[in-house]
Amino acid sequence: MNITLDDLSLNLELLRKQNPLVHNITNFVVTNVTANALLAIGASPIMAYAKEEMKDIVSISNALVLNIGTLTHETIDVMILAGRYANKKGIPVVFDPVGAGASSFRNDASQDIISNVKLSIIRGNESEIANIYGIKLKTKGVDSDGHIEDKFGLAKELALKISSTVCISGKEDVISDGQNIFSVKNGDIALTKMTGAGCISSSVMGAFAAIDGNYVKASLTGALLIGICGELAAKKSKLSGSFQLEFLNNLSNFDSKVLAKYAKFC
Repeated sequence: MNITLDDLSLNLELLRKQNPLVHNITNFVVTNVTANALLAIGASPIMAYAKEEMKDIVSISNALVLNIGTLTHETIDVMILAGRYANKKGIPVVFDPVGAGASSFRNDASQDIISNVKLSIIRGNESEIANIYGIKLKTKGVDSDGHIEDKFGLAKELALKISSTVCISGKEDVISDGQNIFSVKNGDIALTKMTGAGCISSSVMGAFAAIDGNYVKASLTGALLIGICGELAAKKSKLSGSFQLEFLNNLSNFDSKVLAKYAKFC
């Protein structure tokens, strides 16, 4: 698969023109910053959690993002219900298995979601993706504390196993649909000190998946956007408060010229 800068630039343009509604069932730690990030790039966020309104909310949404950061039994049921409605409607579903590997509850919940919902994209860090695949990799809370030698192989094998596009985030992001593999080398260590950077990335990928049925390309656009904006924000400040502000500002200002100047992918 050949993906060019022109292809990715078109995604940026289409997103702002179409203003897709992205339904997030996410964790309460990142709700506000995720909503602001989606607004900044030109999407519309909605955060809805009540099972009584799932059918109605999914019916008006263009993508669904499931994030297990603050998990309960009720949340799992709602995520699966929403996922099934999304599958029936034919809109993309993005899954972020936050903290997979940290507890058997999270591991079981992740497998329940994967078994019951057709997923378009799964995005997580090394330990999360490894544990989803069945490799017990050390985790430190919701952060990766282990290392996989062959991230390319892991992404490809998991993508084939569950028929989904897989994105492993880290110093180098790896994206695969089981046939094609891309890597992104943009980003800055300051992103790891900002609460919700990974969660934002998953929701941003959901926004691009809403306007681009090529989920590898949608994931690649999202990964580059987050990585480059992290780099540019860090040039202004690496202090926690001001870094987040600069990050959101860069999301708002991002365009094809910035993409062409800074993108590092292959």
